[in-house]
Amino acid sequence: MNIYEEVKDAGSIGISSHIRPDGDCVGAVMGLYLYLKKVCPGAKVQVMLEKPAEIFSCIKDVEEIHTDFATEIDCFDVFFALDAAKDRMGEAEKYFDRAKKKINIDHHISNKGCGDVNYIVPETSSTSELIYNGIADKTMLDEEIAKALYIGIIHDTGVFQYSNTSPATLTAAADLISYGFDFPRLIDETFYEKTYVQNQILGRALLESFLFMDGKCVVSMIDRKTMKFYRAEPQDLNGIVNQLRNTKGVECAIFMYQTNTLEYKVSLRSNGKVDVAKVACFFGGGGHVRAAGVTMQGTFYDIVNNLSAQIAVQLKDKK
Repeated sequence: MNIYEEVKDAGSIGISSHIRPDGDCVGAVMGLYLYLKKVCPGAKVQVMLEKPAEIFSCIKDVEEIHTDFATEIDCFDVFFALDAAKDRMGEAEKYFDRAKKKINIDHHISNKGCGDVNYIVPETSSTSELIYNGIADKTMLDEEIAKALYIGIIHDTGVFQYSNTSPATLTAAADLISYGFDFPRLIDETFYEKTYVQNQILGRALLESFLFMDGKCVVSMIDRKTMKFYRAEPQDLNGIVNQLRNTKGVECAIFMYQTNTLEYKVSLRSNGKVDVAKVACFFGGGGHVRAAGVTMQGTFYDIVNNLSAQIAVQLKDKK
């Protein structure tokens, strides 16, 4: 895809992504935003997204995001849905639906494409890498665009340790860091560094976790009461499921937090033997082979039992 060719005649361009924005979401959205403002100076470019976590305040112009989803533009000439299909865009979905031209860019295998133009490449590490690839004229990159896209890539690759990291990913990252930003500090401050509250709730989740299926699976849960006790927000829970996955002998990790009465946001991670995207899709979610998510209804133990049944089928087949 050549992004510029898709938007060069547009007078108004909207950009959005999924609810509960993570690093790849924010990096891709802001990298594209900064790029389009540079190459389309006559166009009105707007980002509509839930407020990103404070760790992403280092990205230029992040304060220009329309976190209230308000705009004077009723029908955008072009609207981008990044890192998700339109049904995960929350309040921005209506703008995507009304746009004259809809573009969907994503790397999730569960997304079949919801735009007039679809750039869906599941083999790619991140949507931020896809945005980098879509910038045909690399001379239009600058330090701020590169920094945003680099943040997105490191967050979805676990700083290049996940299996979705390819030689092309590392080549893109090498080019991006050549623009001169302090990438070791960026990694520390946006990926590894945790607040005291985040460390507390991580410890609580690890203490209350338990192994099952002969030690091949581990699960933990944080309910609303616990969230309130620690004054924690959903973004404070990032990284818990990955820490659970690092448990020796575990093939699949499950972490969930309560979003409503008998409703949980479930994150799944695999060490290779379980295709967690397949598990999540069975219950209406999606994601990647080794990282996926889904919202499920029921009690904690009902959800664990339902997930276990699907995981067990795959583990049995892999024996």
